[in-house]
Amino acid sequence: MRSALILAAAAALAATQARAADPAEGDWLVQDGEAKVRISPCQGRTDRLCGAIVWLKSPRDETGQPKHDVKNPEPGMRIRPILGLPLIRDFRASGPGRWEGGTVYDPKSGRTYEGKLQVAADGKLKLAGCVMVFCETQTWTRAG
Repeated sequence: MRSALILAAAAALAATQARAADPAEGDWLVQDGEAKVRISPCQGRTDRLCGAIVWLKSPRDETGQPKHDVKNPEPGMRIRPILGLPLIRDFRASGPGRWEGGTVYDPKSGRTYEGKLQVAADGKLKLAGCVMVFCETQTWTRAG
């Protein structure tokens, strides 16, 4: 009986440690300060990270309406609101605080890039969007 309890406790501890939050998870203020993105496990794929816009400095367009994904190359997607828009999809862990193999969507251009992200030693998030071998990196700060 006692060994069964010890095994059950060890299994519970291992399960808790396996799903401990990665340093990349949380709310991040993008480089230009115009939006916050929440990074968390993807719905239905807890081994991957996804991220969506959860706050906008200027959530309305010049007509006073909520901003939409008007630059999306797919006309049917242009009605999606920017608030709540998925930006980061399907990143796979390559180490603690390091993820790759996902995509990054830029609603300002309507383009999607292959990407990688890493939490730097200073606690900031480095997010790179790449086309072929050319990458552009942004630095995001943790939102309070």
